[in-house]
Amino acid sequence: MSAETPVQSAGNFARLRLRFRDWRGSRPFWAGLFTLLGGVPIAYFPYATLQLGTMSITMSTTAGAGSLIIGVLLITLGLTMWFQAATRIFAGVAAIVLALVSLVISNIGGFLVGFLLALVGGALAVSWAPGRPQPPYDTADGGTDGLRAQDRDGGHRVG
Repeated sequence: MSAETPVQSAGNFARLRLRFRDWRGSRPFWAGLFTLLGGVPIAYFPYATLQLGTMSITMSTTAGAGSLIIGVLLITLGLTMWFQAATRIFAGVAAIVLALVSLVISNIGGFLVGFLLALVGGALAVSWAPGRPQPPYDTADGGTDGLRAQDRDGGHRVG
């Protein structure tokens, strides 16, 4: 492919992937994902029944309702981080507090899996900051050939 080759239009998959990438970059996506995934084992393990041949192992505890509430709240906080990025600090602190509470309430925080995922997700949410908006392309001055100022300076975008 040379520089003179006309640009082919991107397919639907590429367009959707780029839209998802832009959406993901404008919010604490990984924080929400870790928090959401941390709520699943915390809510699931107290109600799970494991079958080993003819023997059934049930993890029902007296704190089953507390585990379910903590798990559902963590899932809700993860979705809040995705769709309400402005509340990321509150959601992150609440996720950290709920992860710590889950250690005593729900089977050592979903056997430490849910605890660690929710703790990392909360920490990522608290530490995430929105990026600076990129300046529009410079085409008026003629010398930039449509490049952004940060592209000329060798800047890079993570994500």
